[in-house]
Amino acid sequence: MKKQFAVVMAAMMAAGMMAGCSSKPQETTAAATEAETAAEETTGAETEAETETETEGEAKANLGEQGILVAAAASLKNAYEDELIPMFEEQYPGVTVEGTYDSSGKLQTQIEEGLEADVFMSAAVKQMKALDEEGMIASDTIVDLLENKIVLIVPAGSDSKIDSFEKIGDAASIALGDPESVPAGQYAKEALTNLNVWDSIQDKVSFGTNVTEALNQVAAASADAGIVYATDAASMADQVTVVAEAPEGSLEKKVIYSVAVVKATAHEDAAKAFVDFLQTPEAIKVFEAYGFTAAE
Repeated sequence: MKKQFAVVMAAMMAAGMMAGCSSKPQETTAAATEAETAAEETTGAETEAETETETEGEAKANLGEQGILVAAAASLKNAYEDELIPMFEEQYPGVTVEGTYDSSGKLQTQIEEGLEADVFMSAAVKQMKALDEEGMIASDTIVDLLENKIVLIVPAGSDSKIDSFEKIGDAASIALGDPESVPAGQYAKEALTNLNVWDSIQDKVSFGTNVTEALNQVAAASADAGIVYATDAASMADQVTVVAEAPEGSLEKKVIYSVAVVKATAHEDAAKAFVDFLQTPEAIKVFEAYGFTAAE
C-alpha cells in the first residue's frame, strides 16, 4: 500500500507542476486527468499481480496433506525420480508423489484392473487413447507433452560393423521391447517391418517386458544390438553406443508421450496440479536435459 500511495502522490505532484507551467486551465485539467489515470492503471496492475500470487499460494495450501501415484513409462523414471518429483513436492509441500514405472502397455492393463493411479503418462498415444475410450481418463486433461526418438545401440567398445537399422540382422543376438505391450518394441517392429527386416530376425530376438530390459541386455553385452529410446541410451552412454536413428519414413508417426489425470482419482486437485506442473517451462527444461523434446 505504501508503494501504491507513493505512485499516486508522484502522479499528483507531476500534475501540479504541469499546472504551474501552463496558463491554460483546459490543458492543466487534461494533464492532471492523464496522470491520475496512469496512476490508477499502475495501482490496478500491481493489485492484480498481488492477487494472482496470493490466489496461487492459497491453491497450493488448499491441496493439504495427500499423496498421489503416478504411473509412468519406464523411460521416464530417471527424470521423474531425480528431479521432477522433488521439484513438485518442494512447490507443493503437502503433497507427496510416488511413481510406478513399467511398459505403457503393462501400466494400461494395471489401471484397467484397478491400479489406484492418479496420473498416467504413456510413451505412446496408443495406450492413452485406449484408456480414454474406455472412460478411464479425464479426457480434458490429456496433453501430448514430449517427443522421443528410437535408436539402434550396441555395447560400448564393441567392434560391431552394424551401423544402420537395415543391418541389425548382422547381429547374433538382438534385444527389443515386446511389441505386444512395450511402445519402444512397437516402434521397433514398425520401423523394421517397413525396412523389410523384421521377419528375418525373429530367431535372434530376445523380447524384454519393458524398454529398460532391452537397454540392460545391450549394456551387459548379453545382446549384440538393440533398439531403445534415445533418452535411455543417453542415460547409459558409458555402456552403450548409439549407431543409428530410425530412418526417416520408417515410422508413420512421431514418438509422442501423453500425460493425463486418471478419472477415478481420489485426489483430483493434486493430480491436475502435477499434470499442469509437467507443462511448465522449468519442467520441460528438465525433460530436455534428459534428451526429450517438447511435442509440437
